[in-house]
Amino acid sequence: MEIRNLTCISCPMGCQITVEMDGNEVVSVTGNTCKRGDIYARKEVTNPTRIVTSTVRVIGGKGDMVSVKTKEDIPKGKIFDCVKSLKGVEVEAPVHIGDVIVPDAAGTGVDIVATKNVERA
Repeated sequence: MEIRNLTCISCPMGCQITVEMDGNEVVSVTGNTCKRGDIYARKEVTNPTRIVTSTVRVIGGKGDMVSVKTKEDIPKGKIFDCVKSLKGVEVEAPVHIGDVIVPDAAGTGVDIVATKNVERA
């Protein structure tokens, strides 16, 4: 049996979670105070994922950059590929929250979207 200790990041509580594993199978999860902690722990030890945030250049806007993020979490092993897919990306103003900046980033099936409005200059 393997024991993994995690700090939950699903809510502000930051529960200290203990996951007991038998090979690749989760046997038990303890220490969480809500259901989200159980879900987070099981996913973190079997298939960890993350939201990726960054910025891209805006052409002709009142601001030079717009913040972006993956619309959903992606496999942790694809983070650097996702960031590389943003290299050299420029968008024309106006940009609105939720606009797709890069579809299917790094072959993950997840779009990168704008998280800020940038009006035309």
